[in-house]
Amino acid sequence: MGIDALDSRYSWTRLAVSLMIATIGNVGMWSIIVIMPAMQAEFQTARADASLPYTLTMIGFALGNLVIGRAVDRFGITTALSASALLIGAGFALASVAGSVWTLTFLQFVIGFGTAASFGPLIADISLWFLKRRGIAVAIAASGNYLSGAIWPMLLAGVLEESGWRTVYMVLAVIVVVGVIPLSLFLRARVPLEASTHSDNLNALRAKSAGFSPRALMWLLGLAGIGCCVAMSMPQVHIVAYCVDLGYGPAVGAEMLSLMLLGGVVSRLISGMLADRLGGVMTLLIGSALQCLALFLYLPAGGLVSLYVVSLIFGLSQGGIVPSYAVIVREYMPAREAGARVGFVIMATIVGMAVGGWMSGWIYDLTGSYQMAFINGIAWNFLNIGIMLLILTRSRRAMRLAAA
Repeated sequence: MGIDALDSRYSWTRLAVSLMIATIGNVGMWSIIVIMPAMQAEFQTARADASLPYTLTMIGFALGNLVIGRAVDRFGITTALSASALLIGAGFALASVAGSVWTLTFLQFVIGFGTAASFGPLIADISLWFLKRRGIAVAIAASGNYLSGAIWPMLLAGVLEESGWRTVYMVLAVIVVVGVIPLSLFLRARVPLEASTHSDNLNALRAKSAGFSPRALMWLLGLAGIGCCVAMSMPQVHIVAYCVDLGYGPAVGAEMLSLMLLGGVVSRLISGMLADRLGGVMTLLIGSALQCLALFLYLPAGGLVSLYVVSLIFGLSQGGIVPSYAVIVREYMPAREAGARVGFVIMATIVGMAVGGWMSGWIYDLTGSYQMAFINGIAWNFLNIGIMLLILTRSRRAMRLAAA
């Protein structure tokens, strides 16, 4: 089995299993958003302090994408997923009996670290099995993260209302372990060396024509990722709390989050198809510009219907941004470094989410409103747009000079 292994029937079967794993395994990223109002009320903390568990979740998620990504390059995805599922299960179980917000914050870091295995490392793994349809394959695998955020808040809302957030966490401790470990056993095969070498040769030609060294491009993508995800974090992290402040209640906020993330799934699939035609850089630039527009639309929105509509628009706008980073990395960098390289850039995007989630809570505490938090997100979004325009312009100029 050589180059024919890419884009094969097995590749698509592997993608389906990866999507199921991602839908279960990424719940650790979204659970804290759902329980944030209940947890804040129990521990009687300020909004910024209540945002810290999410921030530490995302810091652990960021670090996990880098560390587990490197482990996948060496040991394979099955080992990484199984170990991470056990770590997440232990984190949820211990968090369910946490006696303070600070204990919960530390355990959310552990949960976030383990959750990372179901995002960047899983995306990097599936990207090795596709060449012609890599964009859509990456988008489908990445959609598991948003499907998780869309499905689990709705499923857990009833448990949260009847039994409290601690019961929610105990239920999740069982679900992750029982769901992820058996599925991960289907991913034990490794990509053939011949197929990997062929992909690396193509990537080397692209990197040479782009006008950037792989290291320089990786750092630029990292900075761009921070910018876009500080912007992205405002609606995603605080939409439930925002709805509570407006008097609509946490259930409505959870519905808006689900609607936003379902829109993100659609956006990711469309972006994946675009990436196969336009390339990762142009696809990312389009998504970033649309996200910025959607953030502007949140400023005048305040009514229930308008918030539902804008949340859907936001989801449809930004869902394809983060997977596009993985496509760009795989377009220009060696397959043997896929886990580490994708892990680094995904780590940067998650750092943006972590910082942005806390920053929005801090701005809320200072101003008593989320308006300035939205404006802060828009400013960071412009940084992302500027970097992507730079990469696109430099790449096209270098290609023209090479052709001449």
